[in-house]
Amino acid sequence: MARKETITMQMILDTAFAMTREEGFINVTARKVAAKAGCSTQPIFRVYKNMDELWSAVYSKAAGFFQDYYGLYPRTGKAPFVNLGMAYIAFAREERHLFELLFVTSGPKRKSMYELLNGKDGNVVYEINMAKAAGCPDPSDLFMKMWIFIHGAACMTLTGDYDLSDVQTQELLERSYQAFASAR
Repeated sequence: MARKETITMQMILDTAFAMTREEGFINVTARKVAAKAGCSTQPIFRVYKNMDELWSAVYSKAAGFFQDYYGLYPRTGKAPFVNLGMAYIAFAREERHLFELLFVTSGPKRKSMYELLNGKDGNVVYEINMAKAAGCPDPSDLFMKMWIFIHGAACMTLTGDYDLSDVQTQELLERSYQAFASAR
């Protein structure tokens, strides 16, 4: 009778994803995943043809995690791009290693920042349409300006240089939106 598989593809993926969240993507190696999963490296390479395939699965899971995080993030801002910015900055603060993987590091077969932000629900398009409905003559340009500001703030959380509260962050984003929208 064939031996029952005790280490599944899902278990390996979940272990590698948890390691990415805790230690960073760079620390996801076959030996470390095997040690954390309580197995040898053999089950990893039984279900994944190589580490690139596992890393790709971790990346995809991280992208889905961000989409879920964004979808569940409370919407308190009224101005366009504020809620997107609040969620993005909070994600950088709360999920440092996933943020770095998705939005700071580059690599083959990675989605663009725009693809990740827009997601399957059209998050960026929704915000751009909100700005257009609010009378902004060039909402795409406004998005670019806001996004440079938002991404900078999020990256500052990684270095510990961003210590504003959520209330202060929301006020800053709303003021920035007004300033960028009125500067023509």
